[in-house]
Amino acid sequence: MLEERGWHGVEDVEKEILEVLSKTPCPGYAHAPHTADVLVIGRGRRLEEAFEQAALGVYEIITDTSKVEERIEKSVEAEGLDLYQLLYRWIEELLFYTDVEKLVFSKFKIEELTRVGGGEEAFYKLKAKAWGEVFNPEKHPPRTIVKAMTYASMDIVKEDGCWRVQFVVDI
Repeated sequence: MLEERGWHGVEDVEKEILEVLSKTPCPGYAHAPHTADVLVIGRGRRLEEAFEQAALGVYEIITDTSKVEERIEKSVEAEGLDLYQLLYRWIEELLFYTDVEKLVFSKFKIEELTRVGGGEEAFYKLKAKAWGEVFNPEKHPPRTIVKAMTYASMDIVKEDGCWRVQFVVDI
């Protein structure tokens, strides 16, 4: 598969990822090459904004989100033992609505992202809204089906005053 994309080794993939990272605006999202799936990168001035941009990046894999109207509002809650698990469960919850209710989203708002408790009992909680509509292939050009969220290449960092979250989705 690497050769199909004109890559001759892992170094070529890493070089292209670094190039994508350097060009991703804050806030913003991007897709980067990955050997089998799609690496999603979300950036934001706040961690909440980076989570929102990452979600938008996921739905841009599925369809052109500029054609998705904000007709249906869904409340989304997720919890995680750490920020990585929280990010995983945030995207997983959104994909659940896509799988079960055939919804695609174009707008996301994290209303609360907090650390609850202290010590070993601490966990993170997220409350959000997502807006979209039922997928209609005549209105929403089908791109690629996102099968699942993964922990592959997951990272959450603050760099140069901007949060970056990244992960691979299984397509």
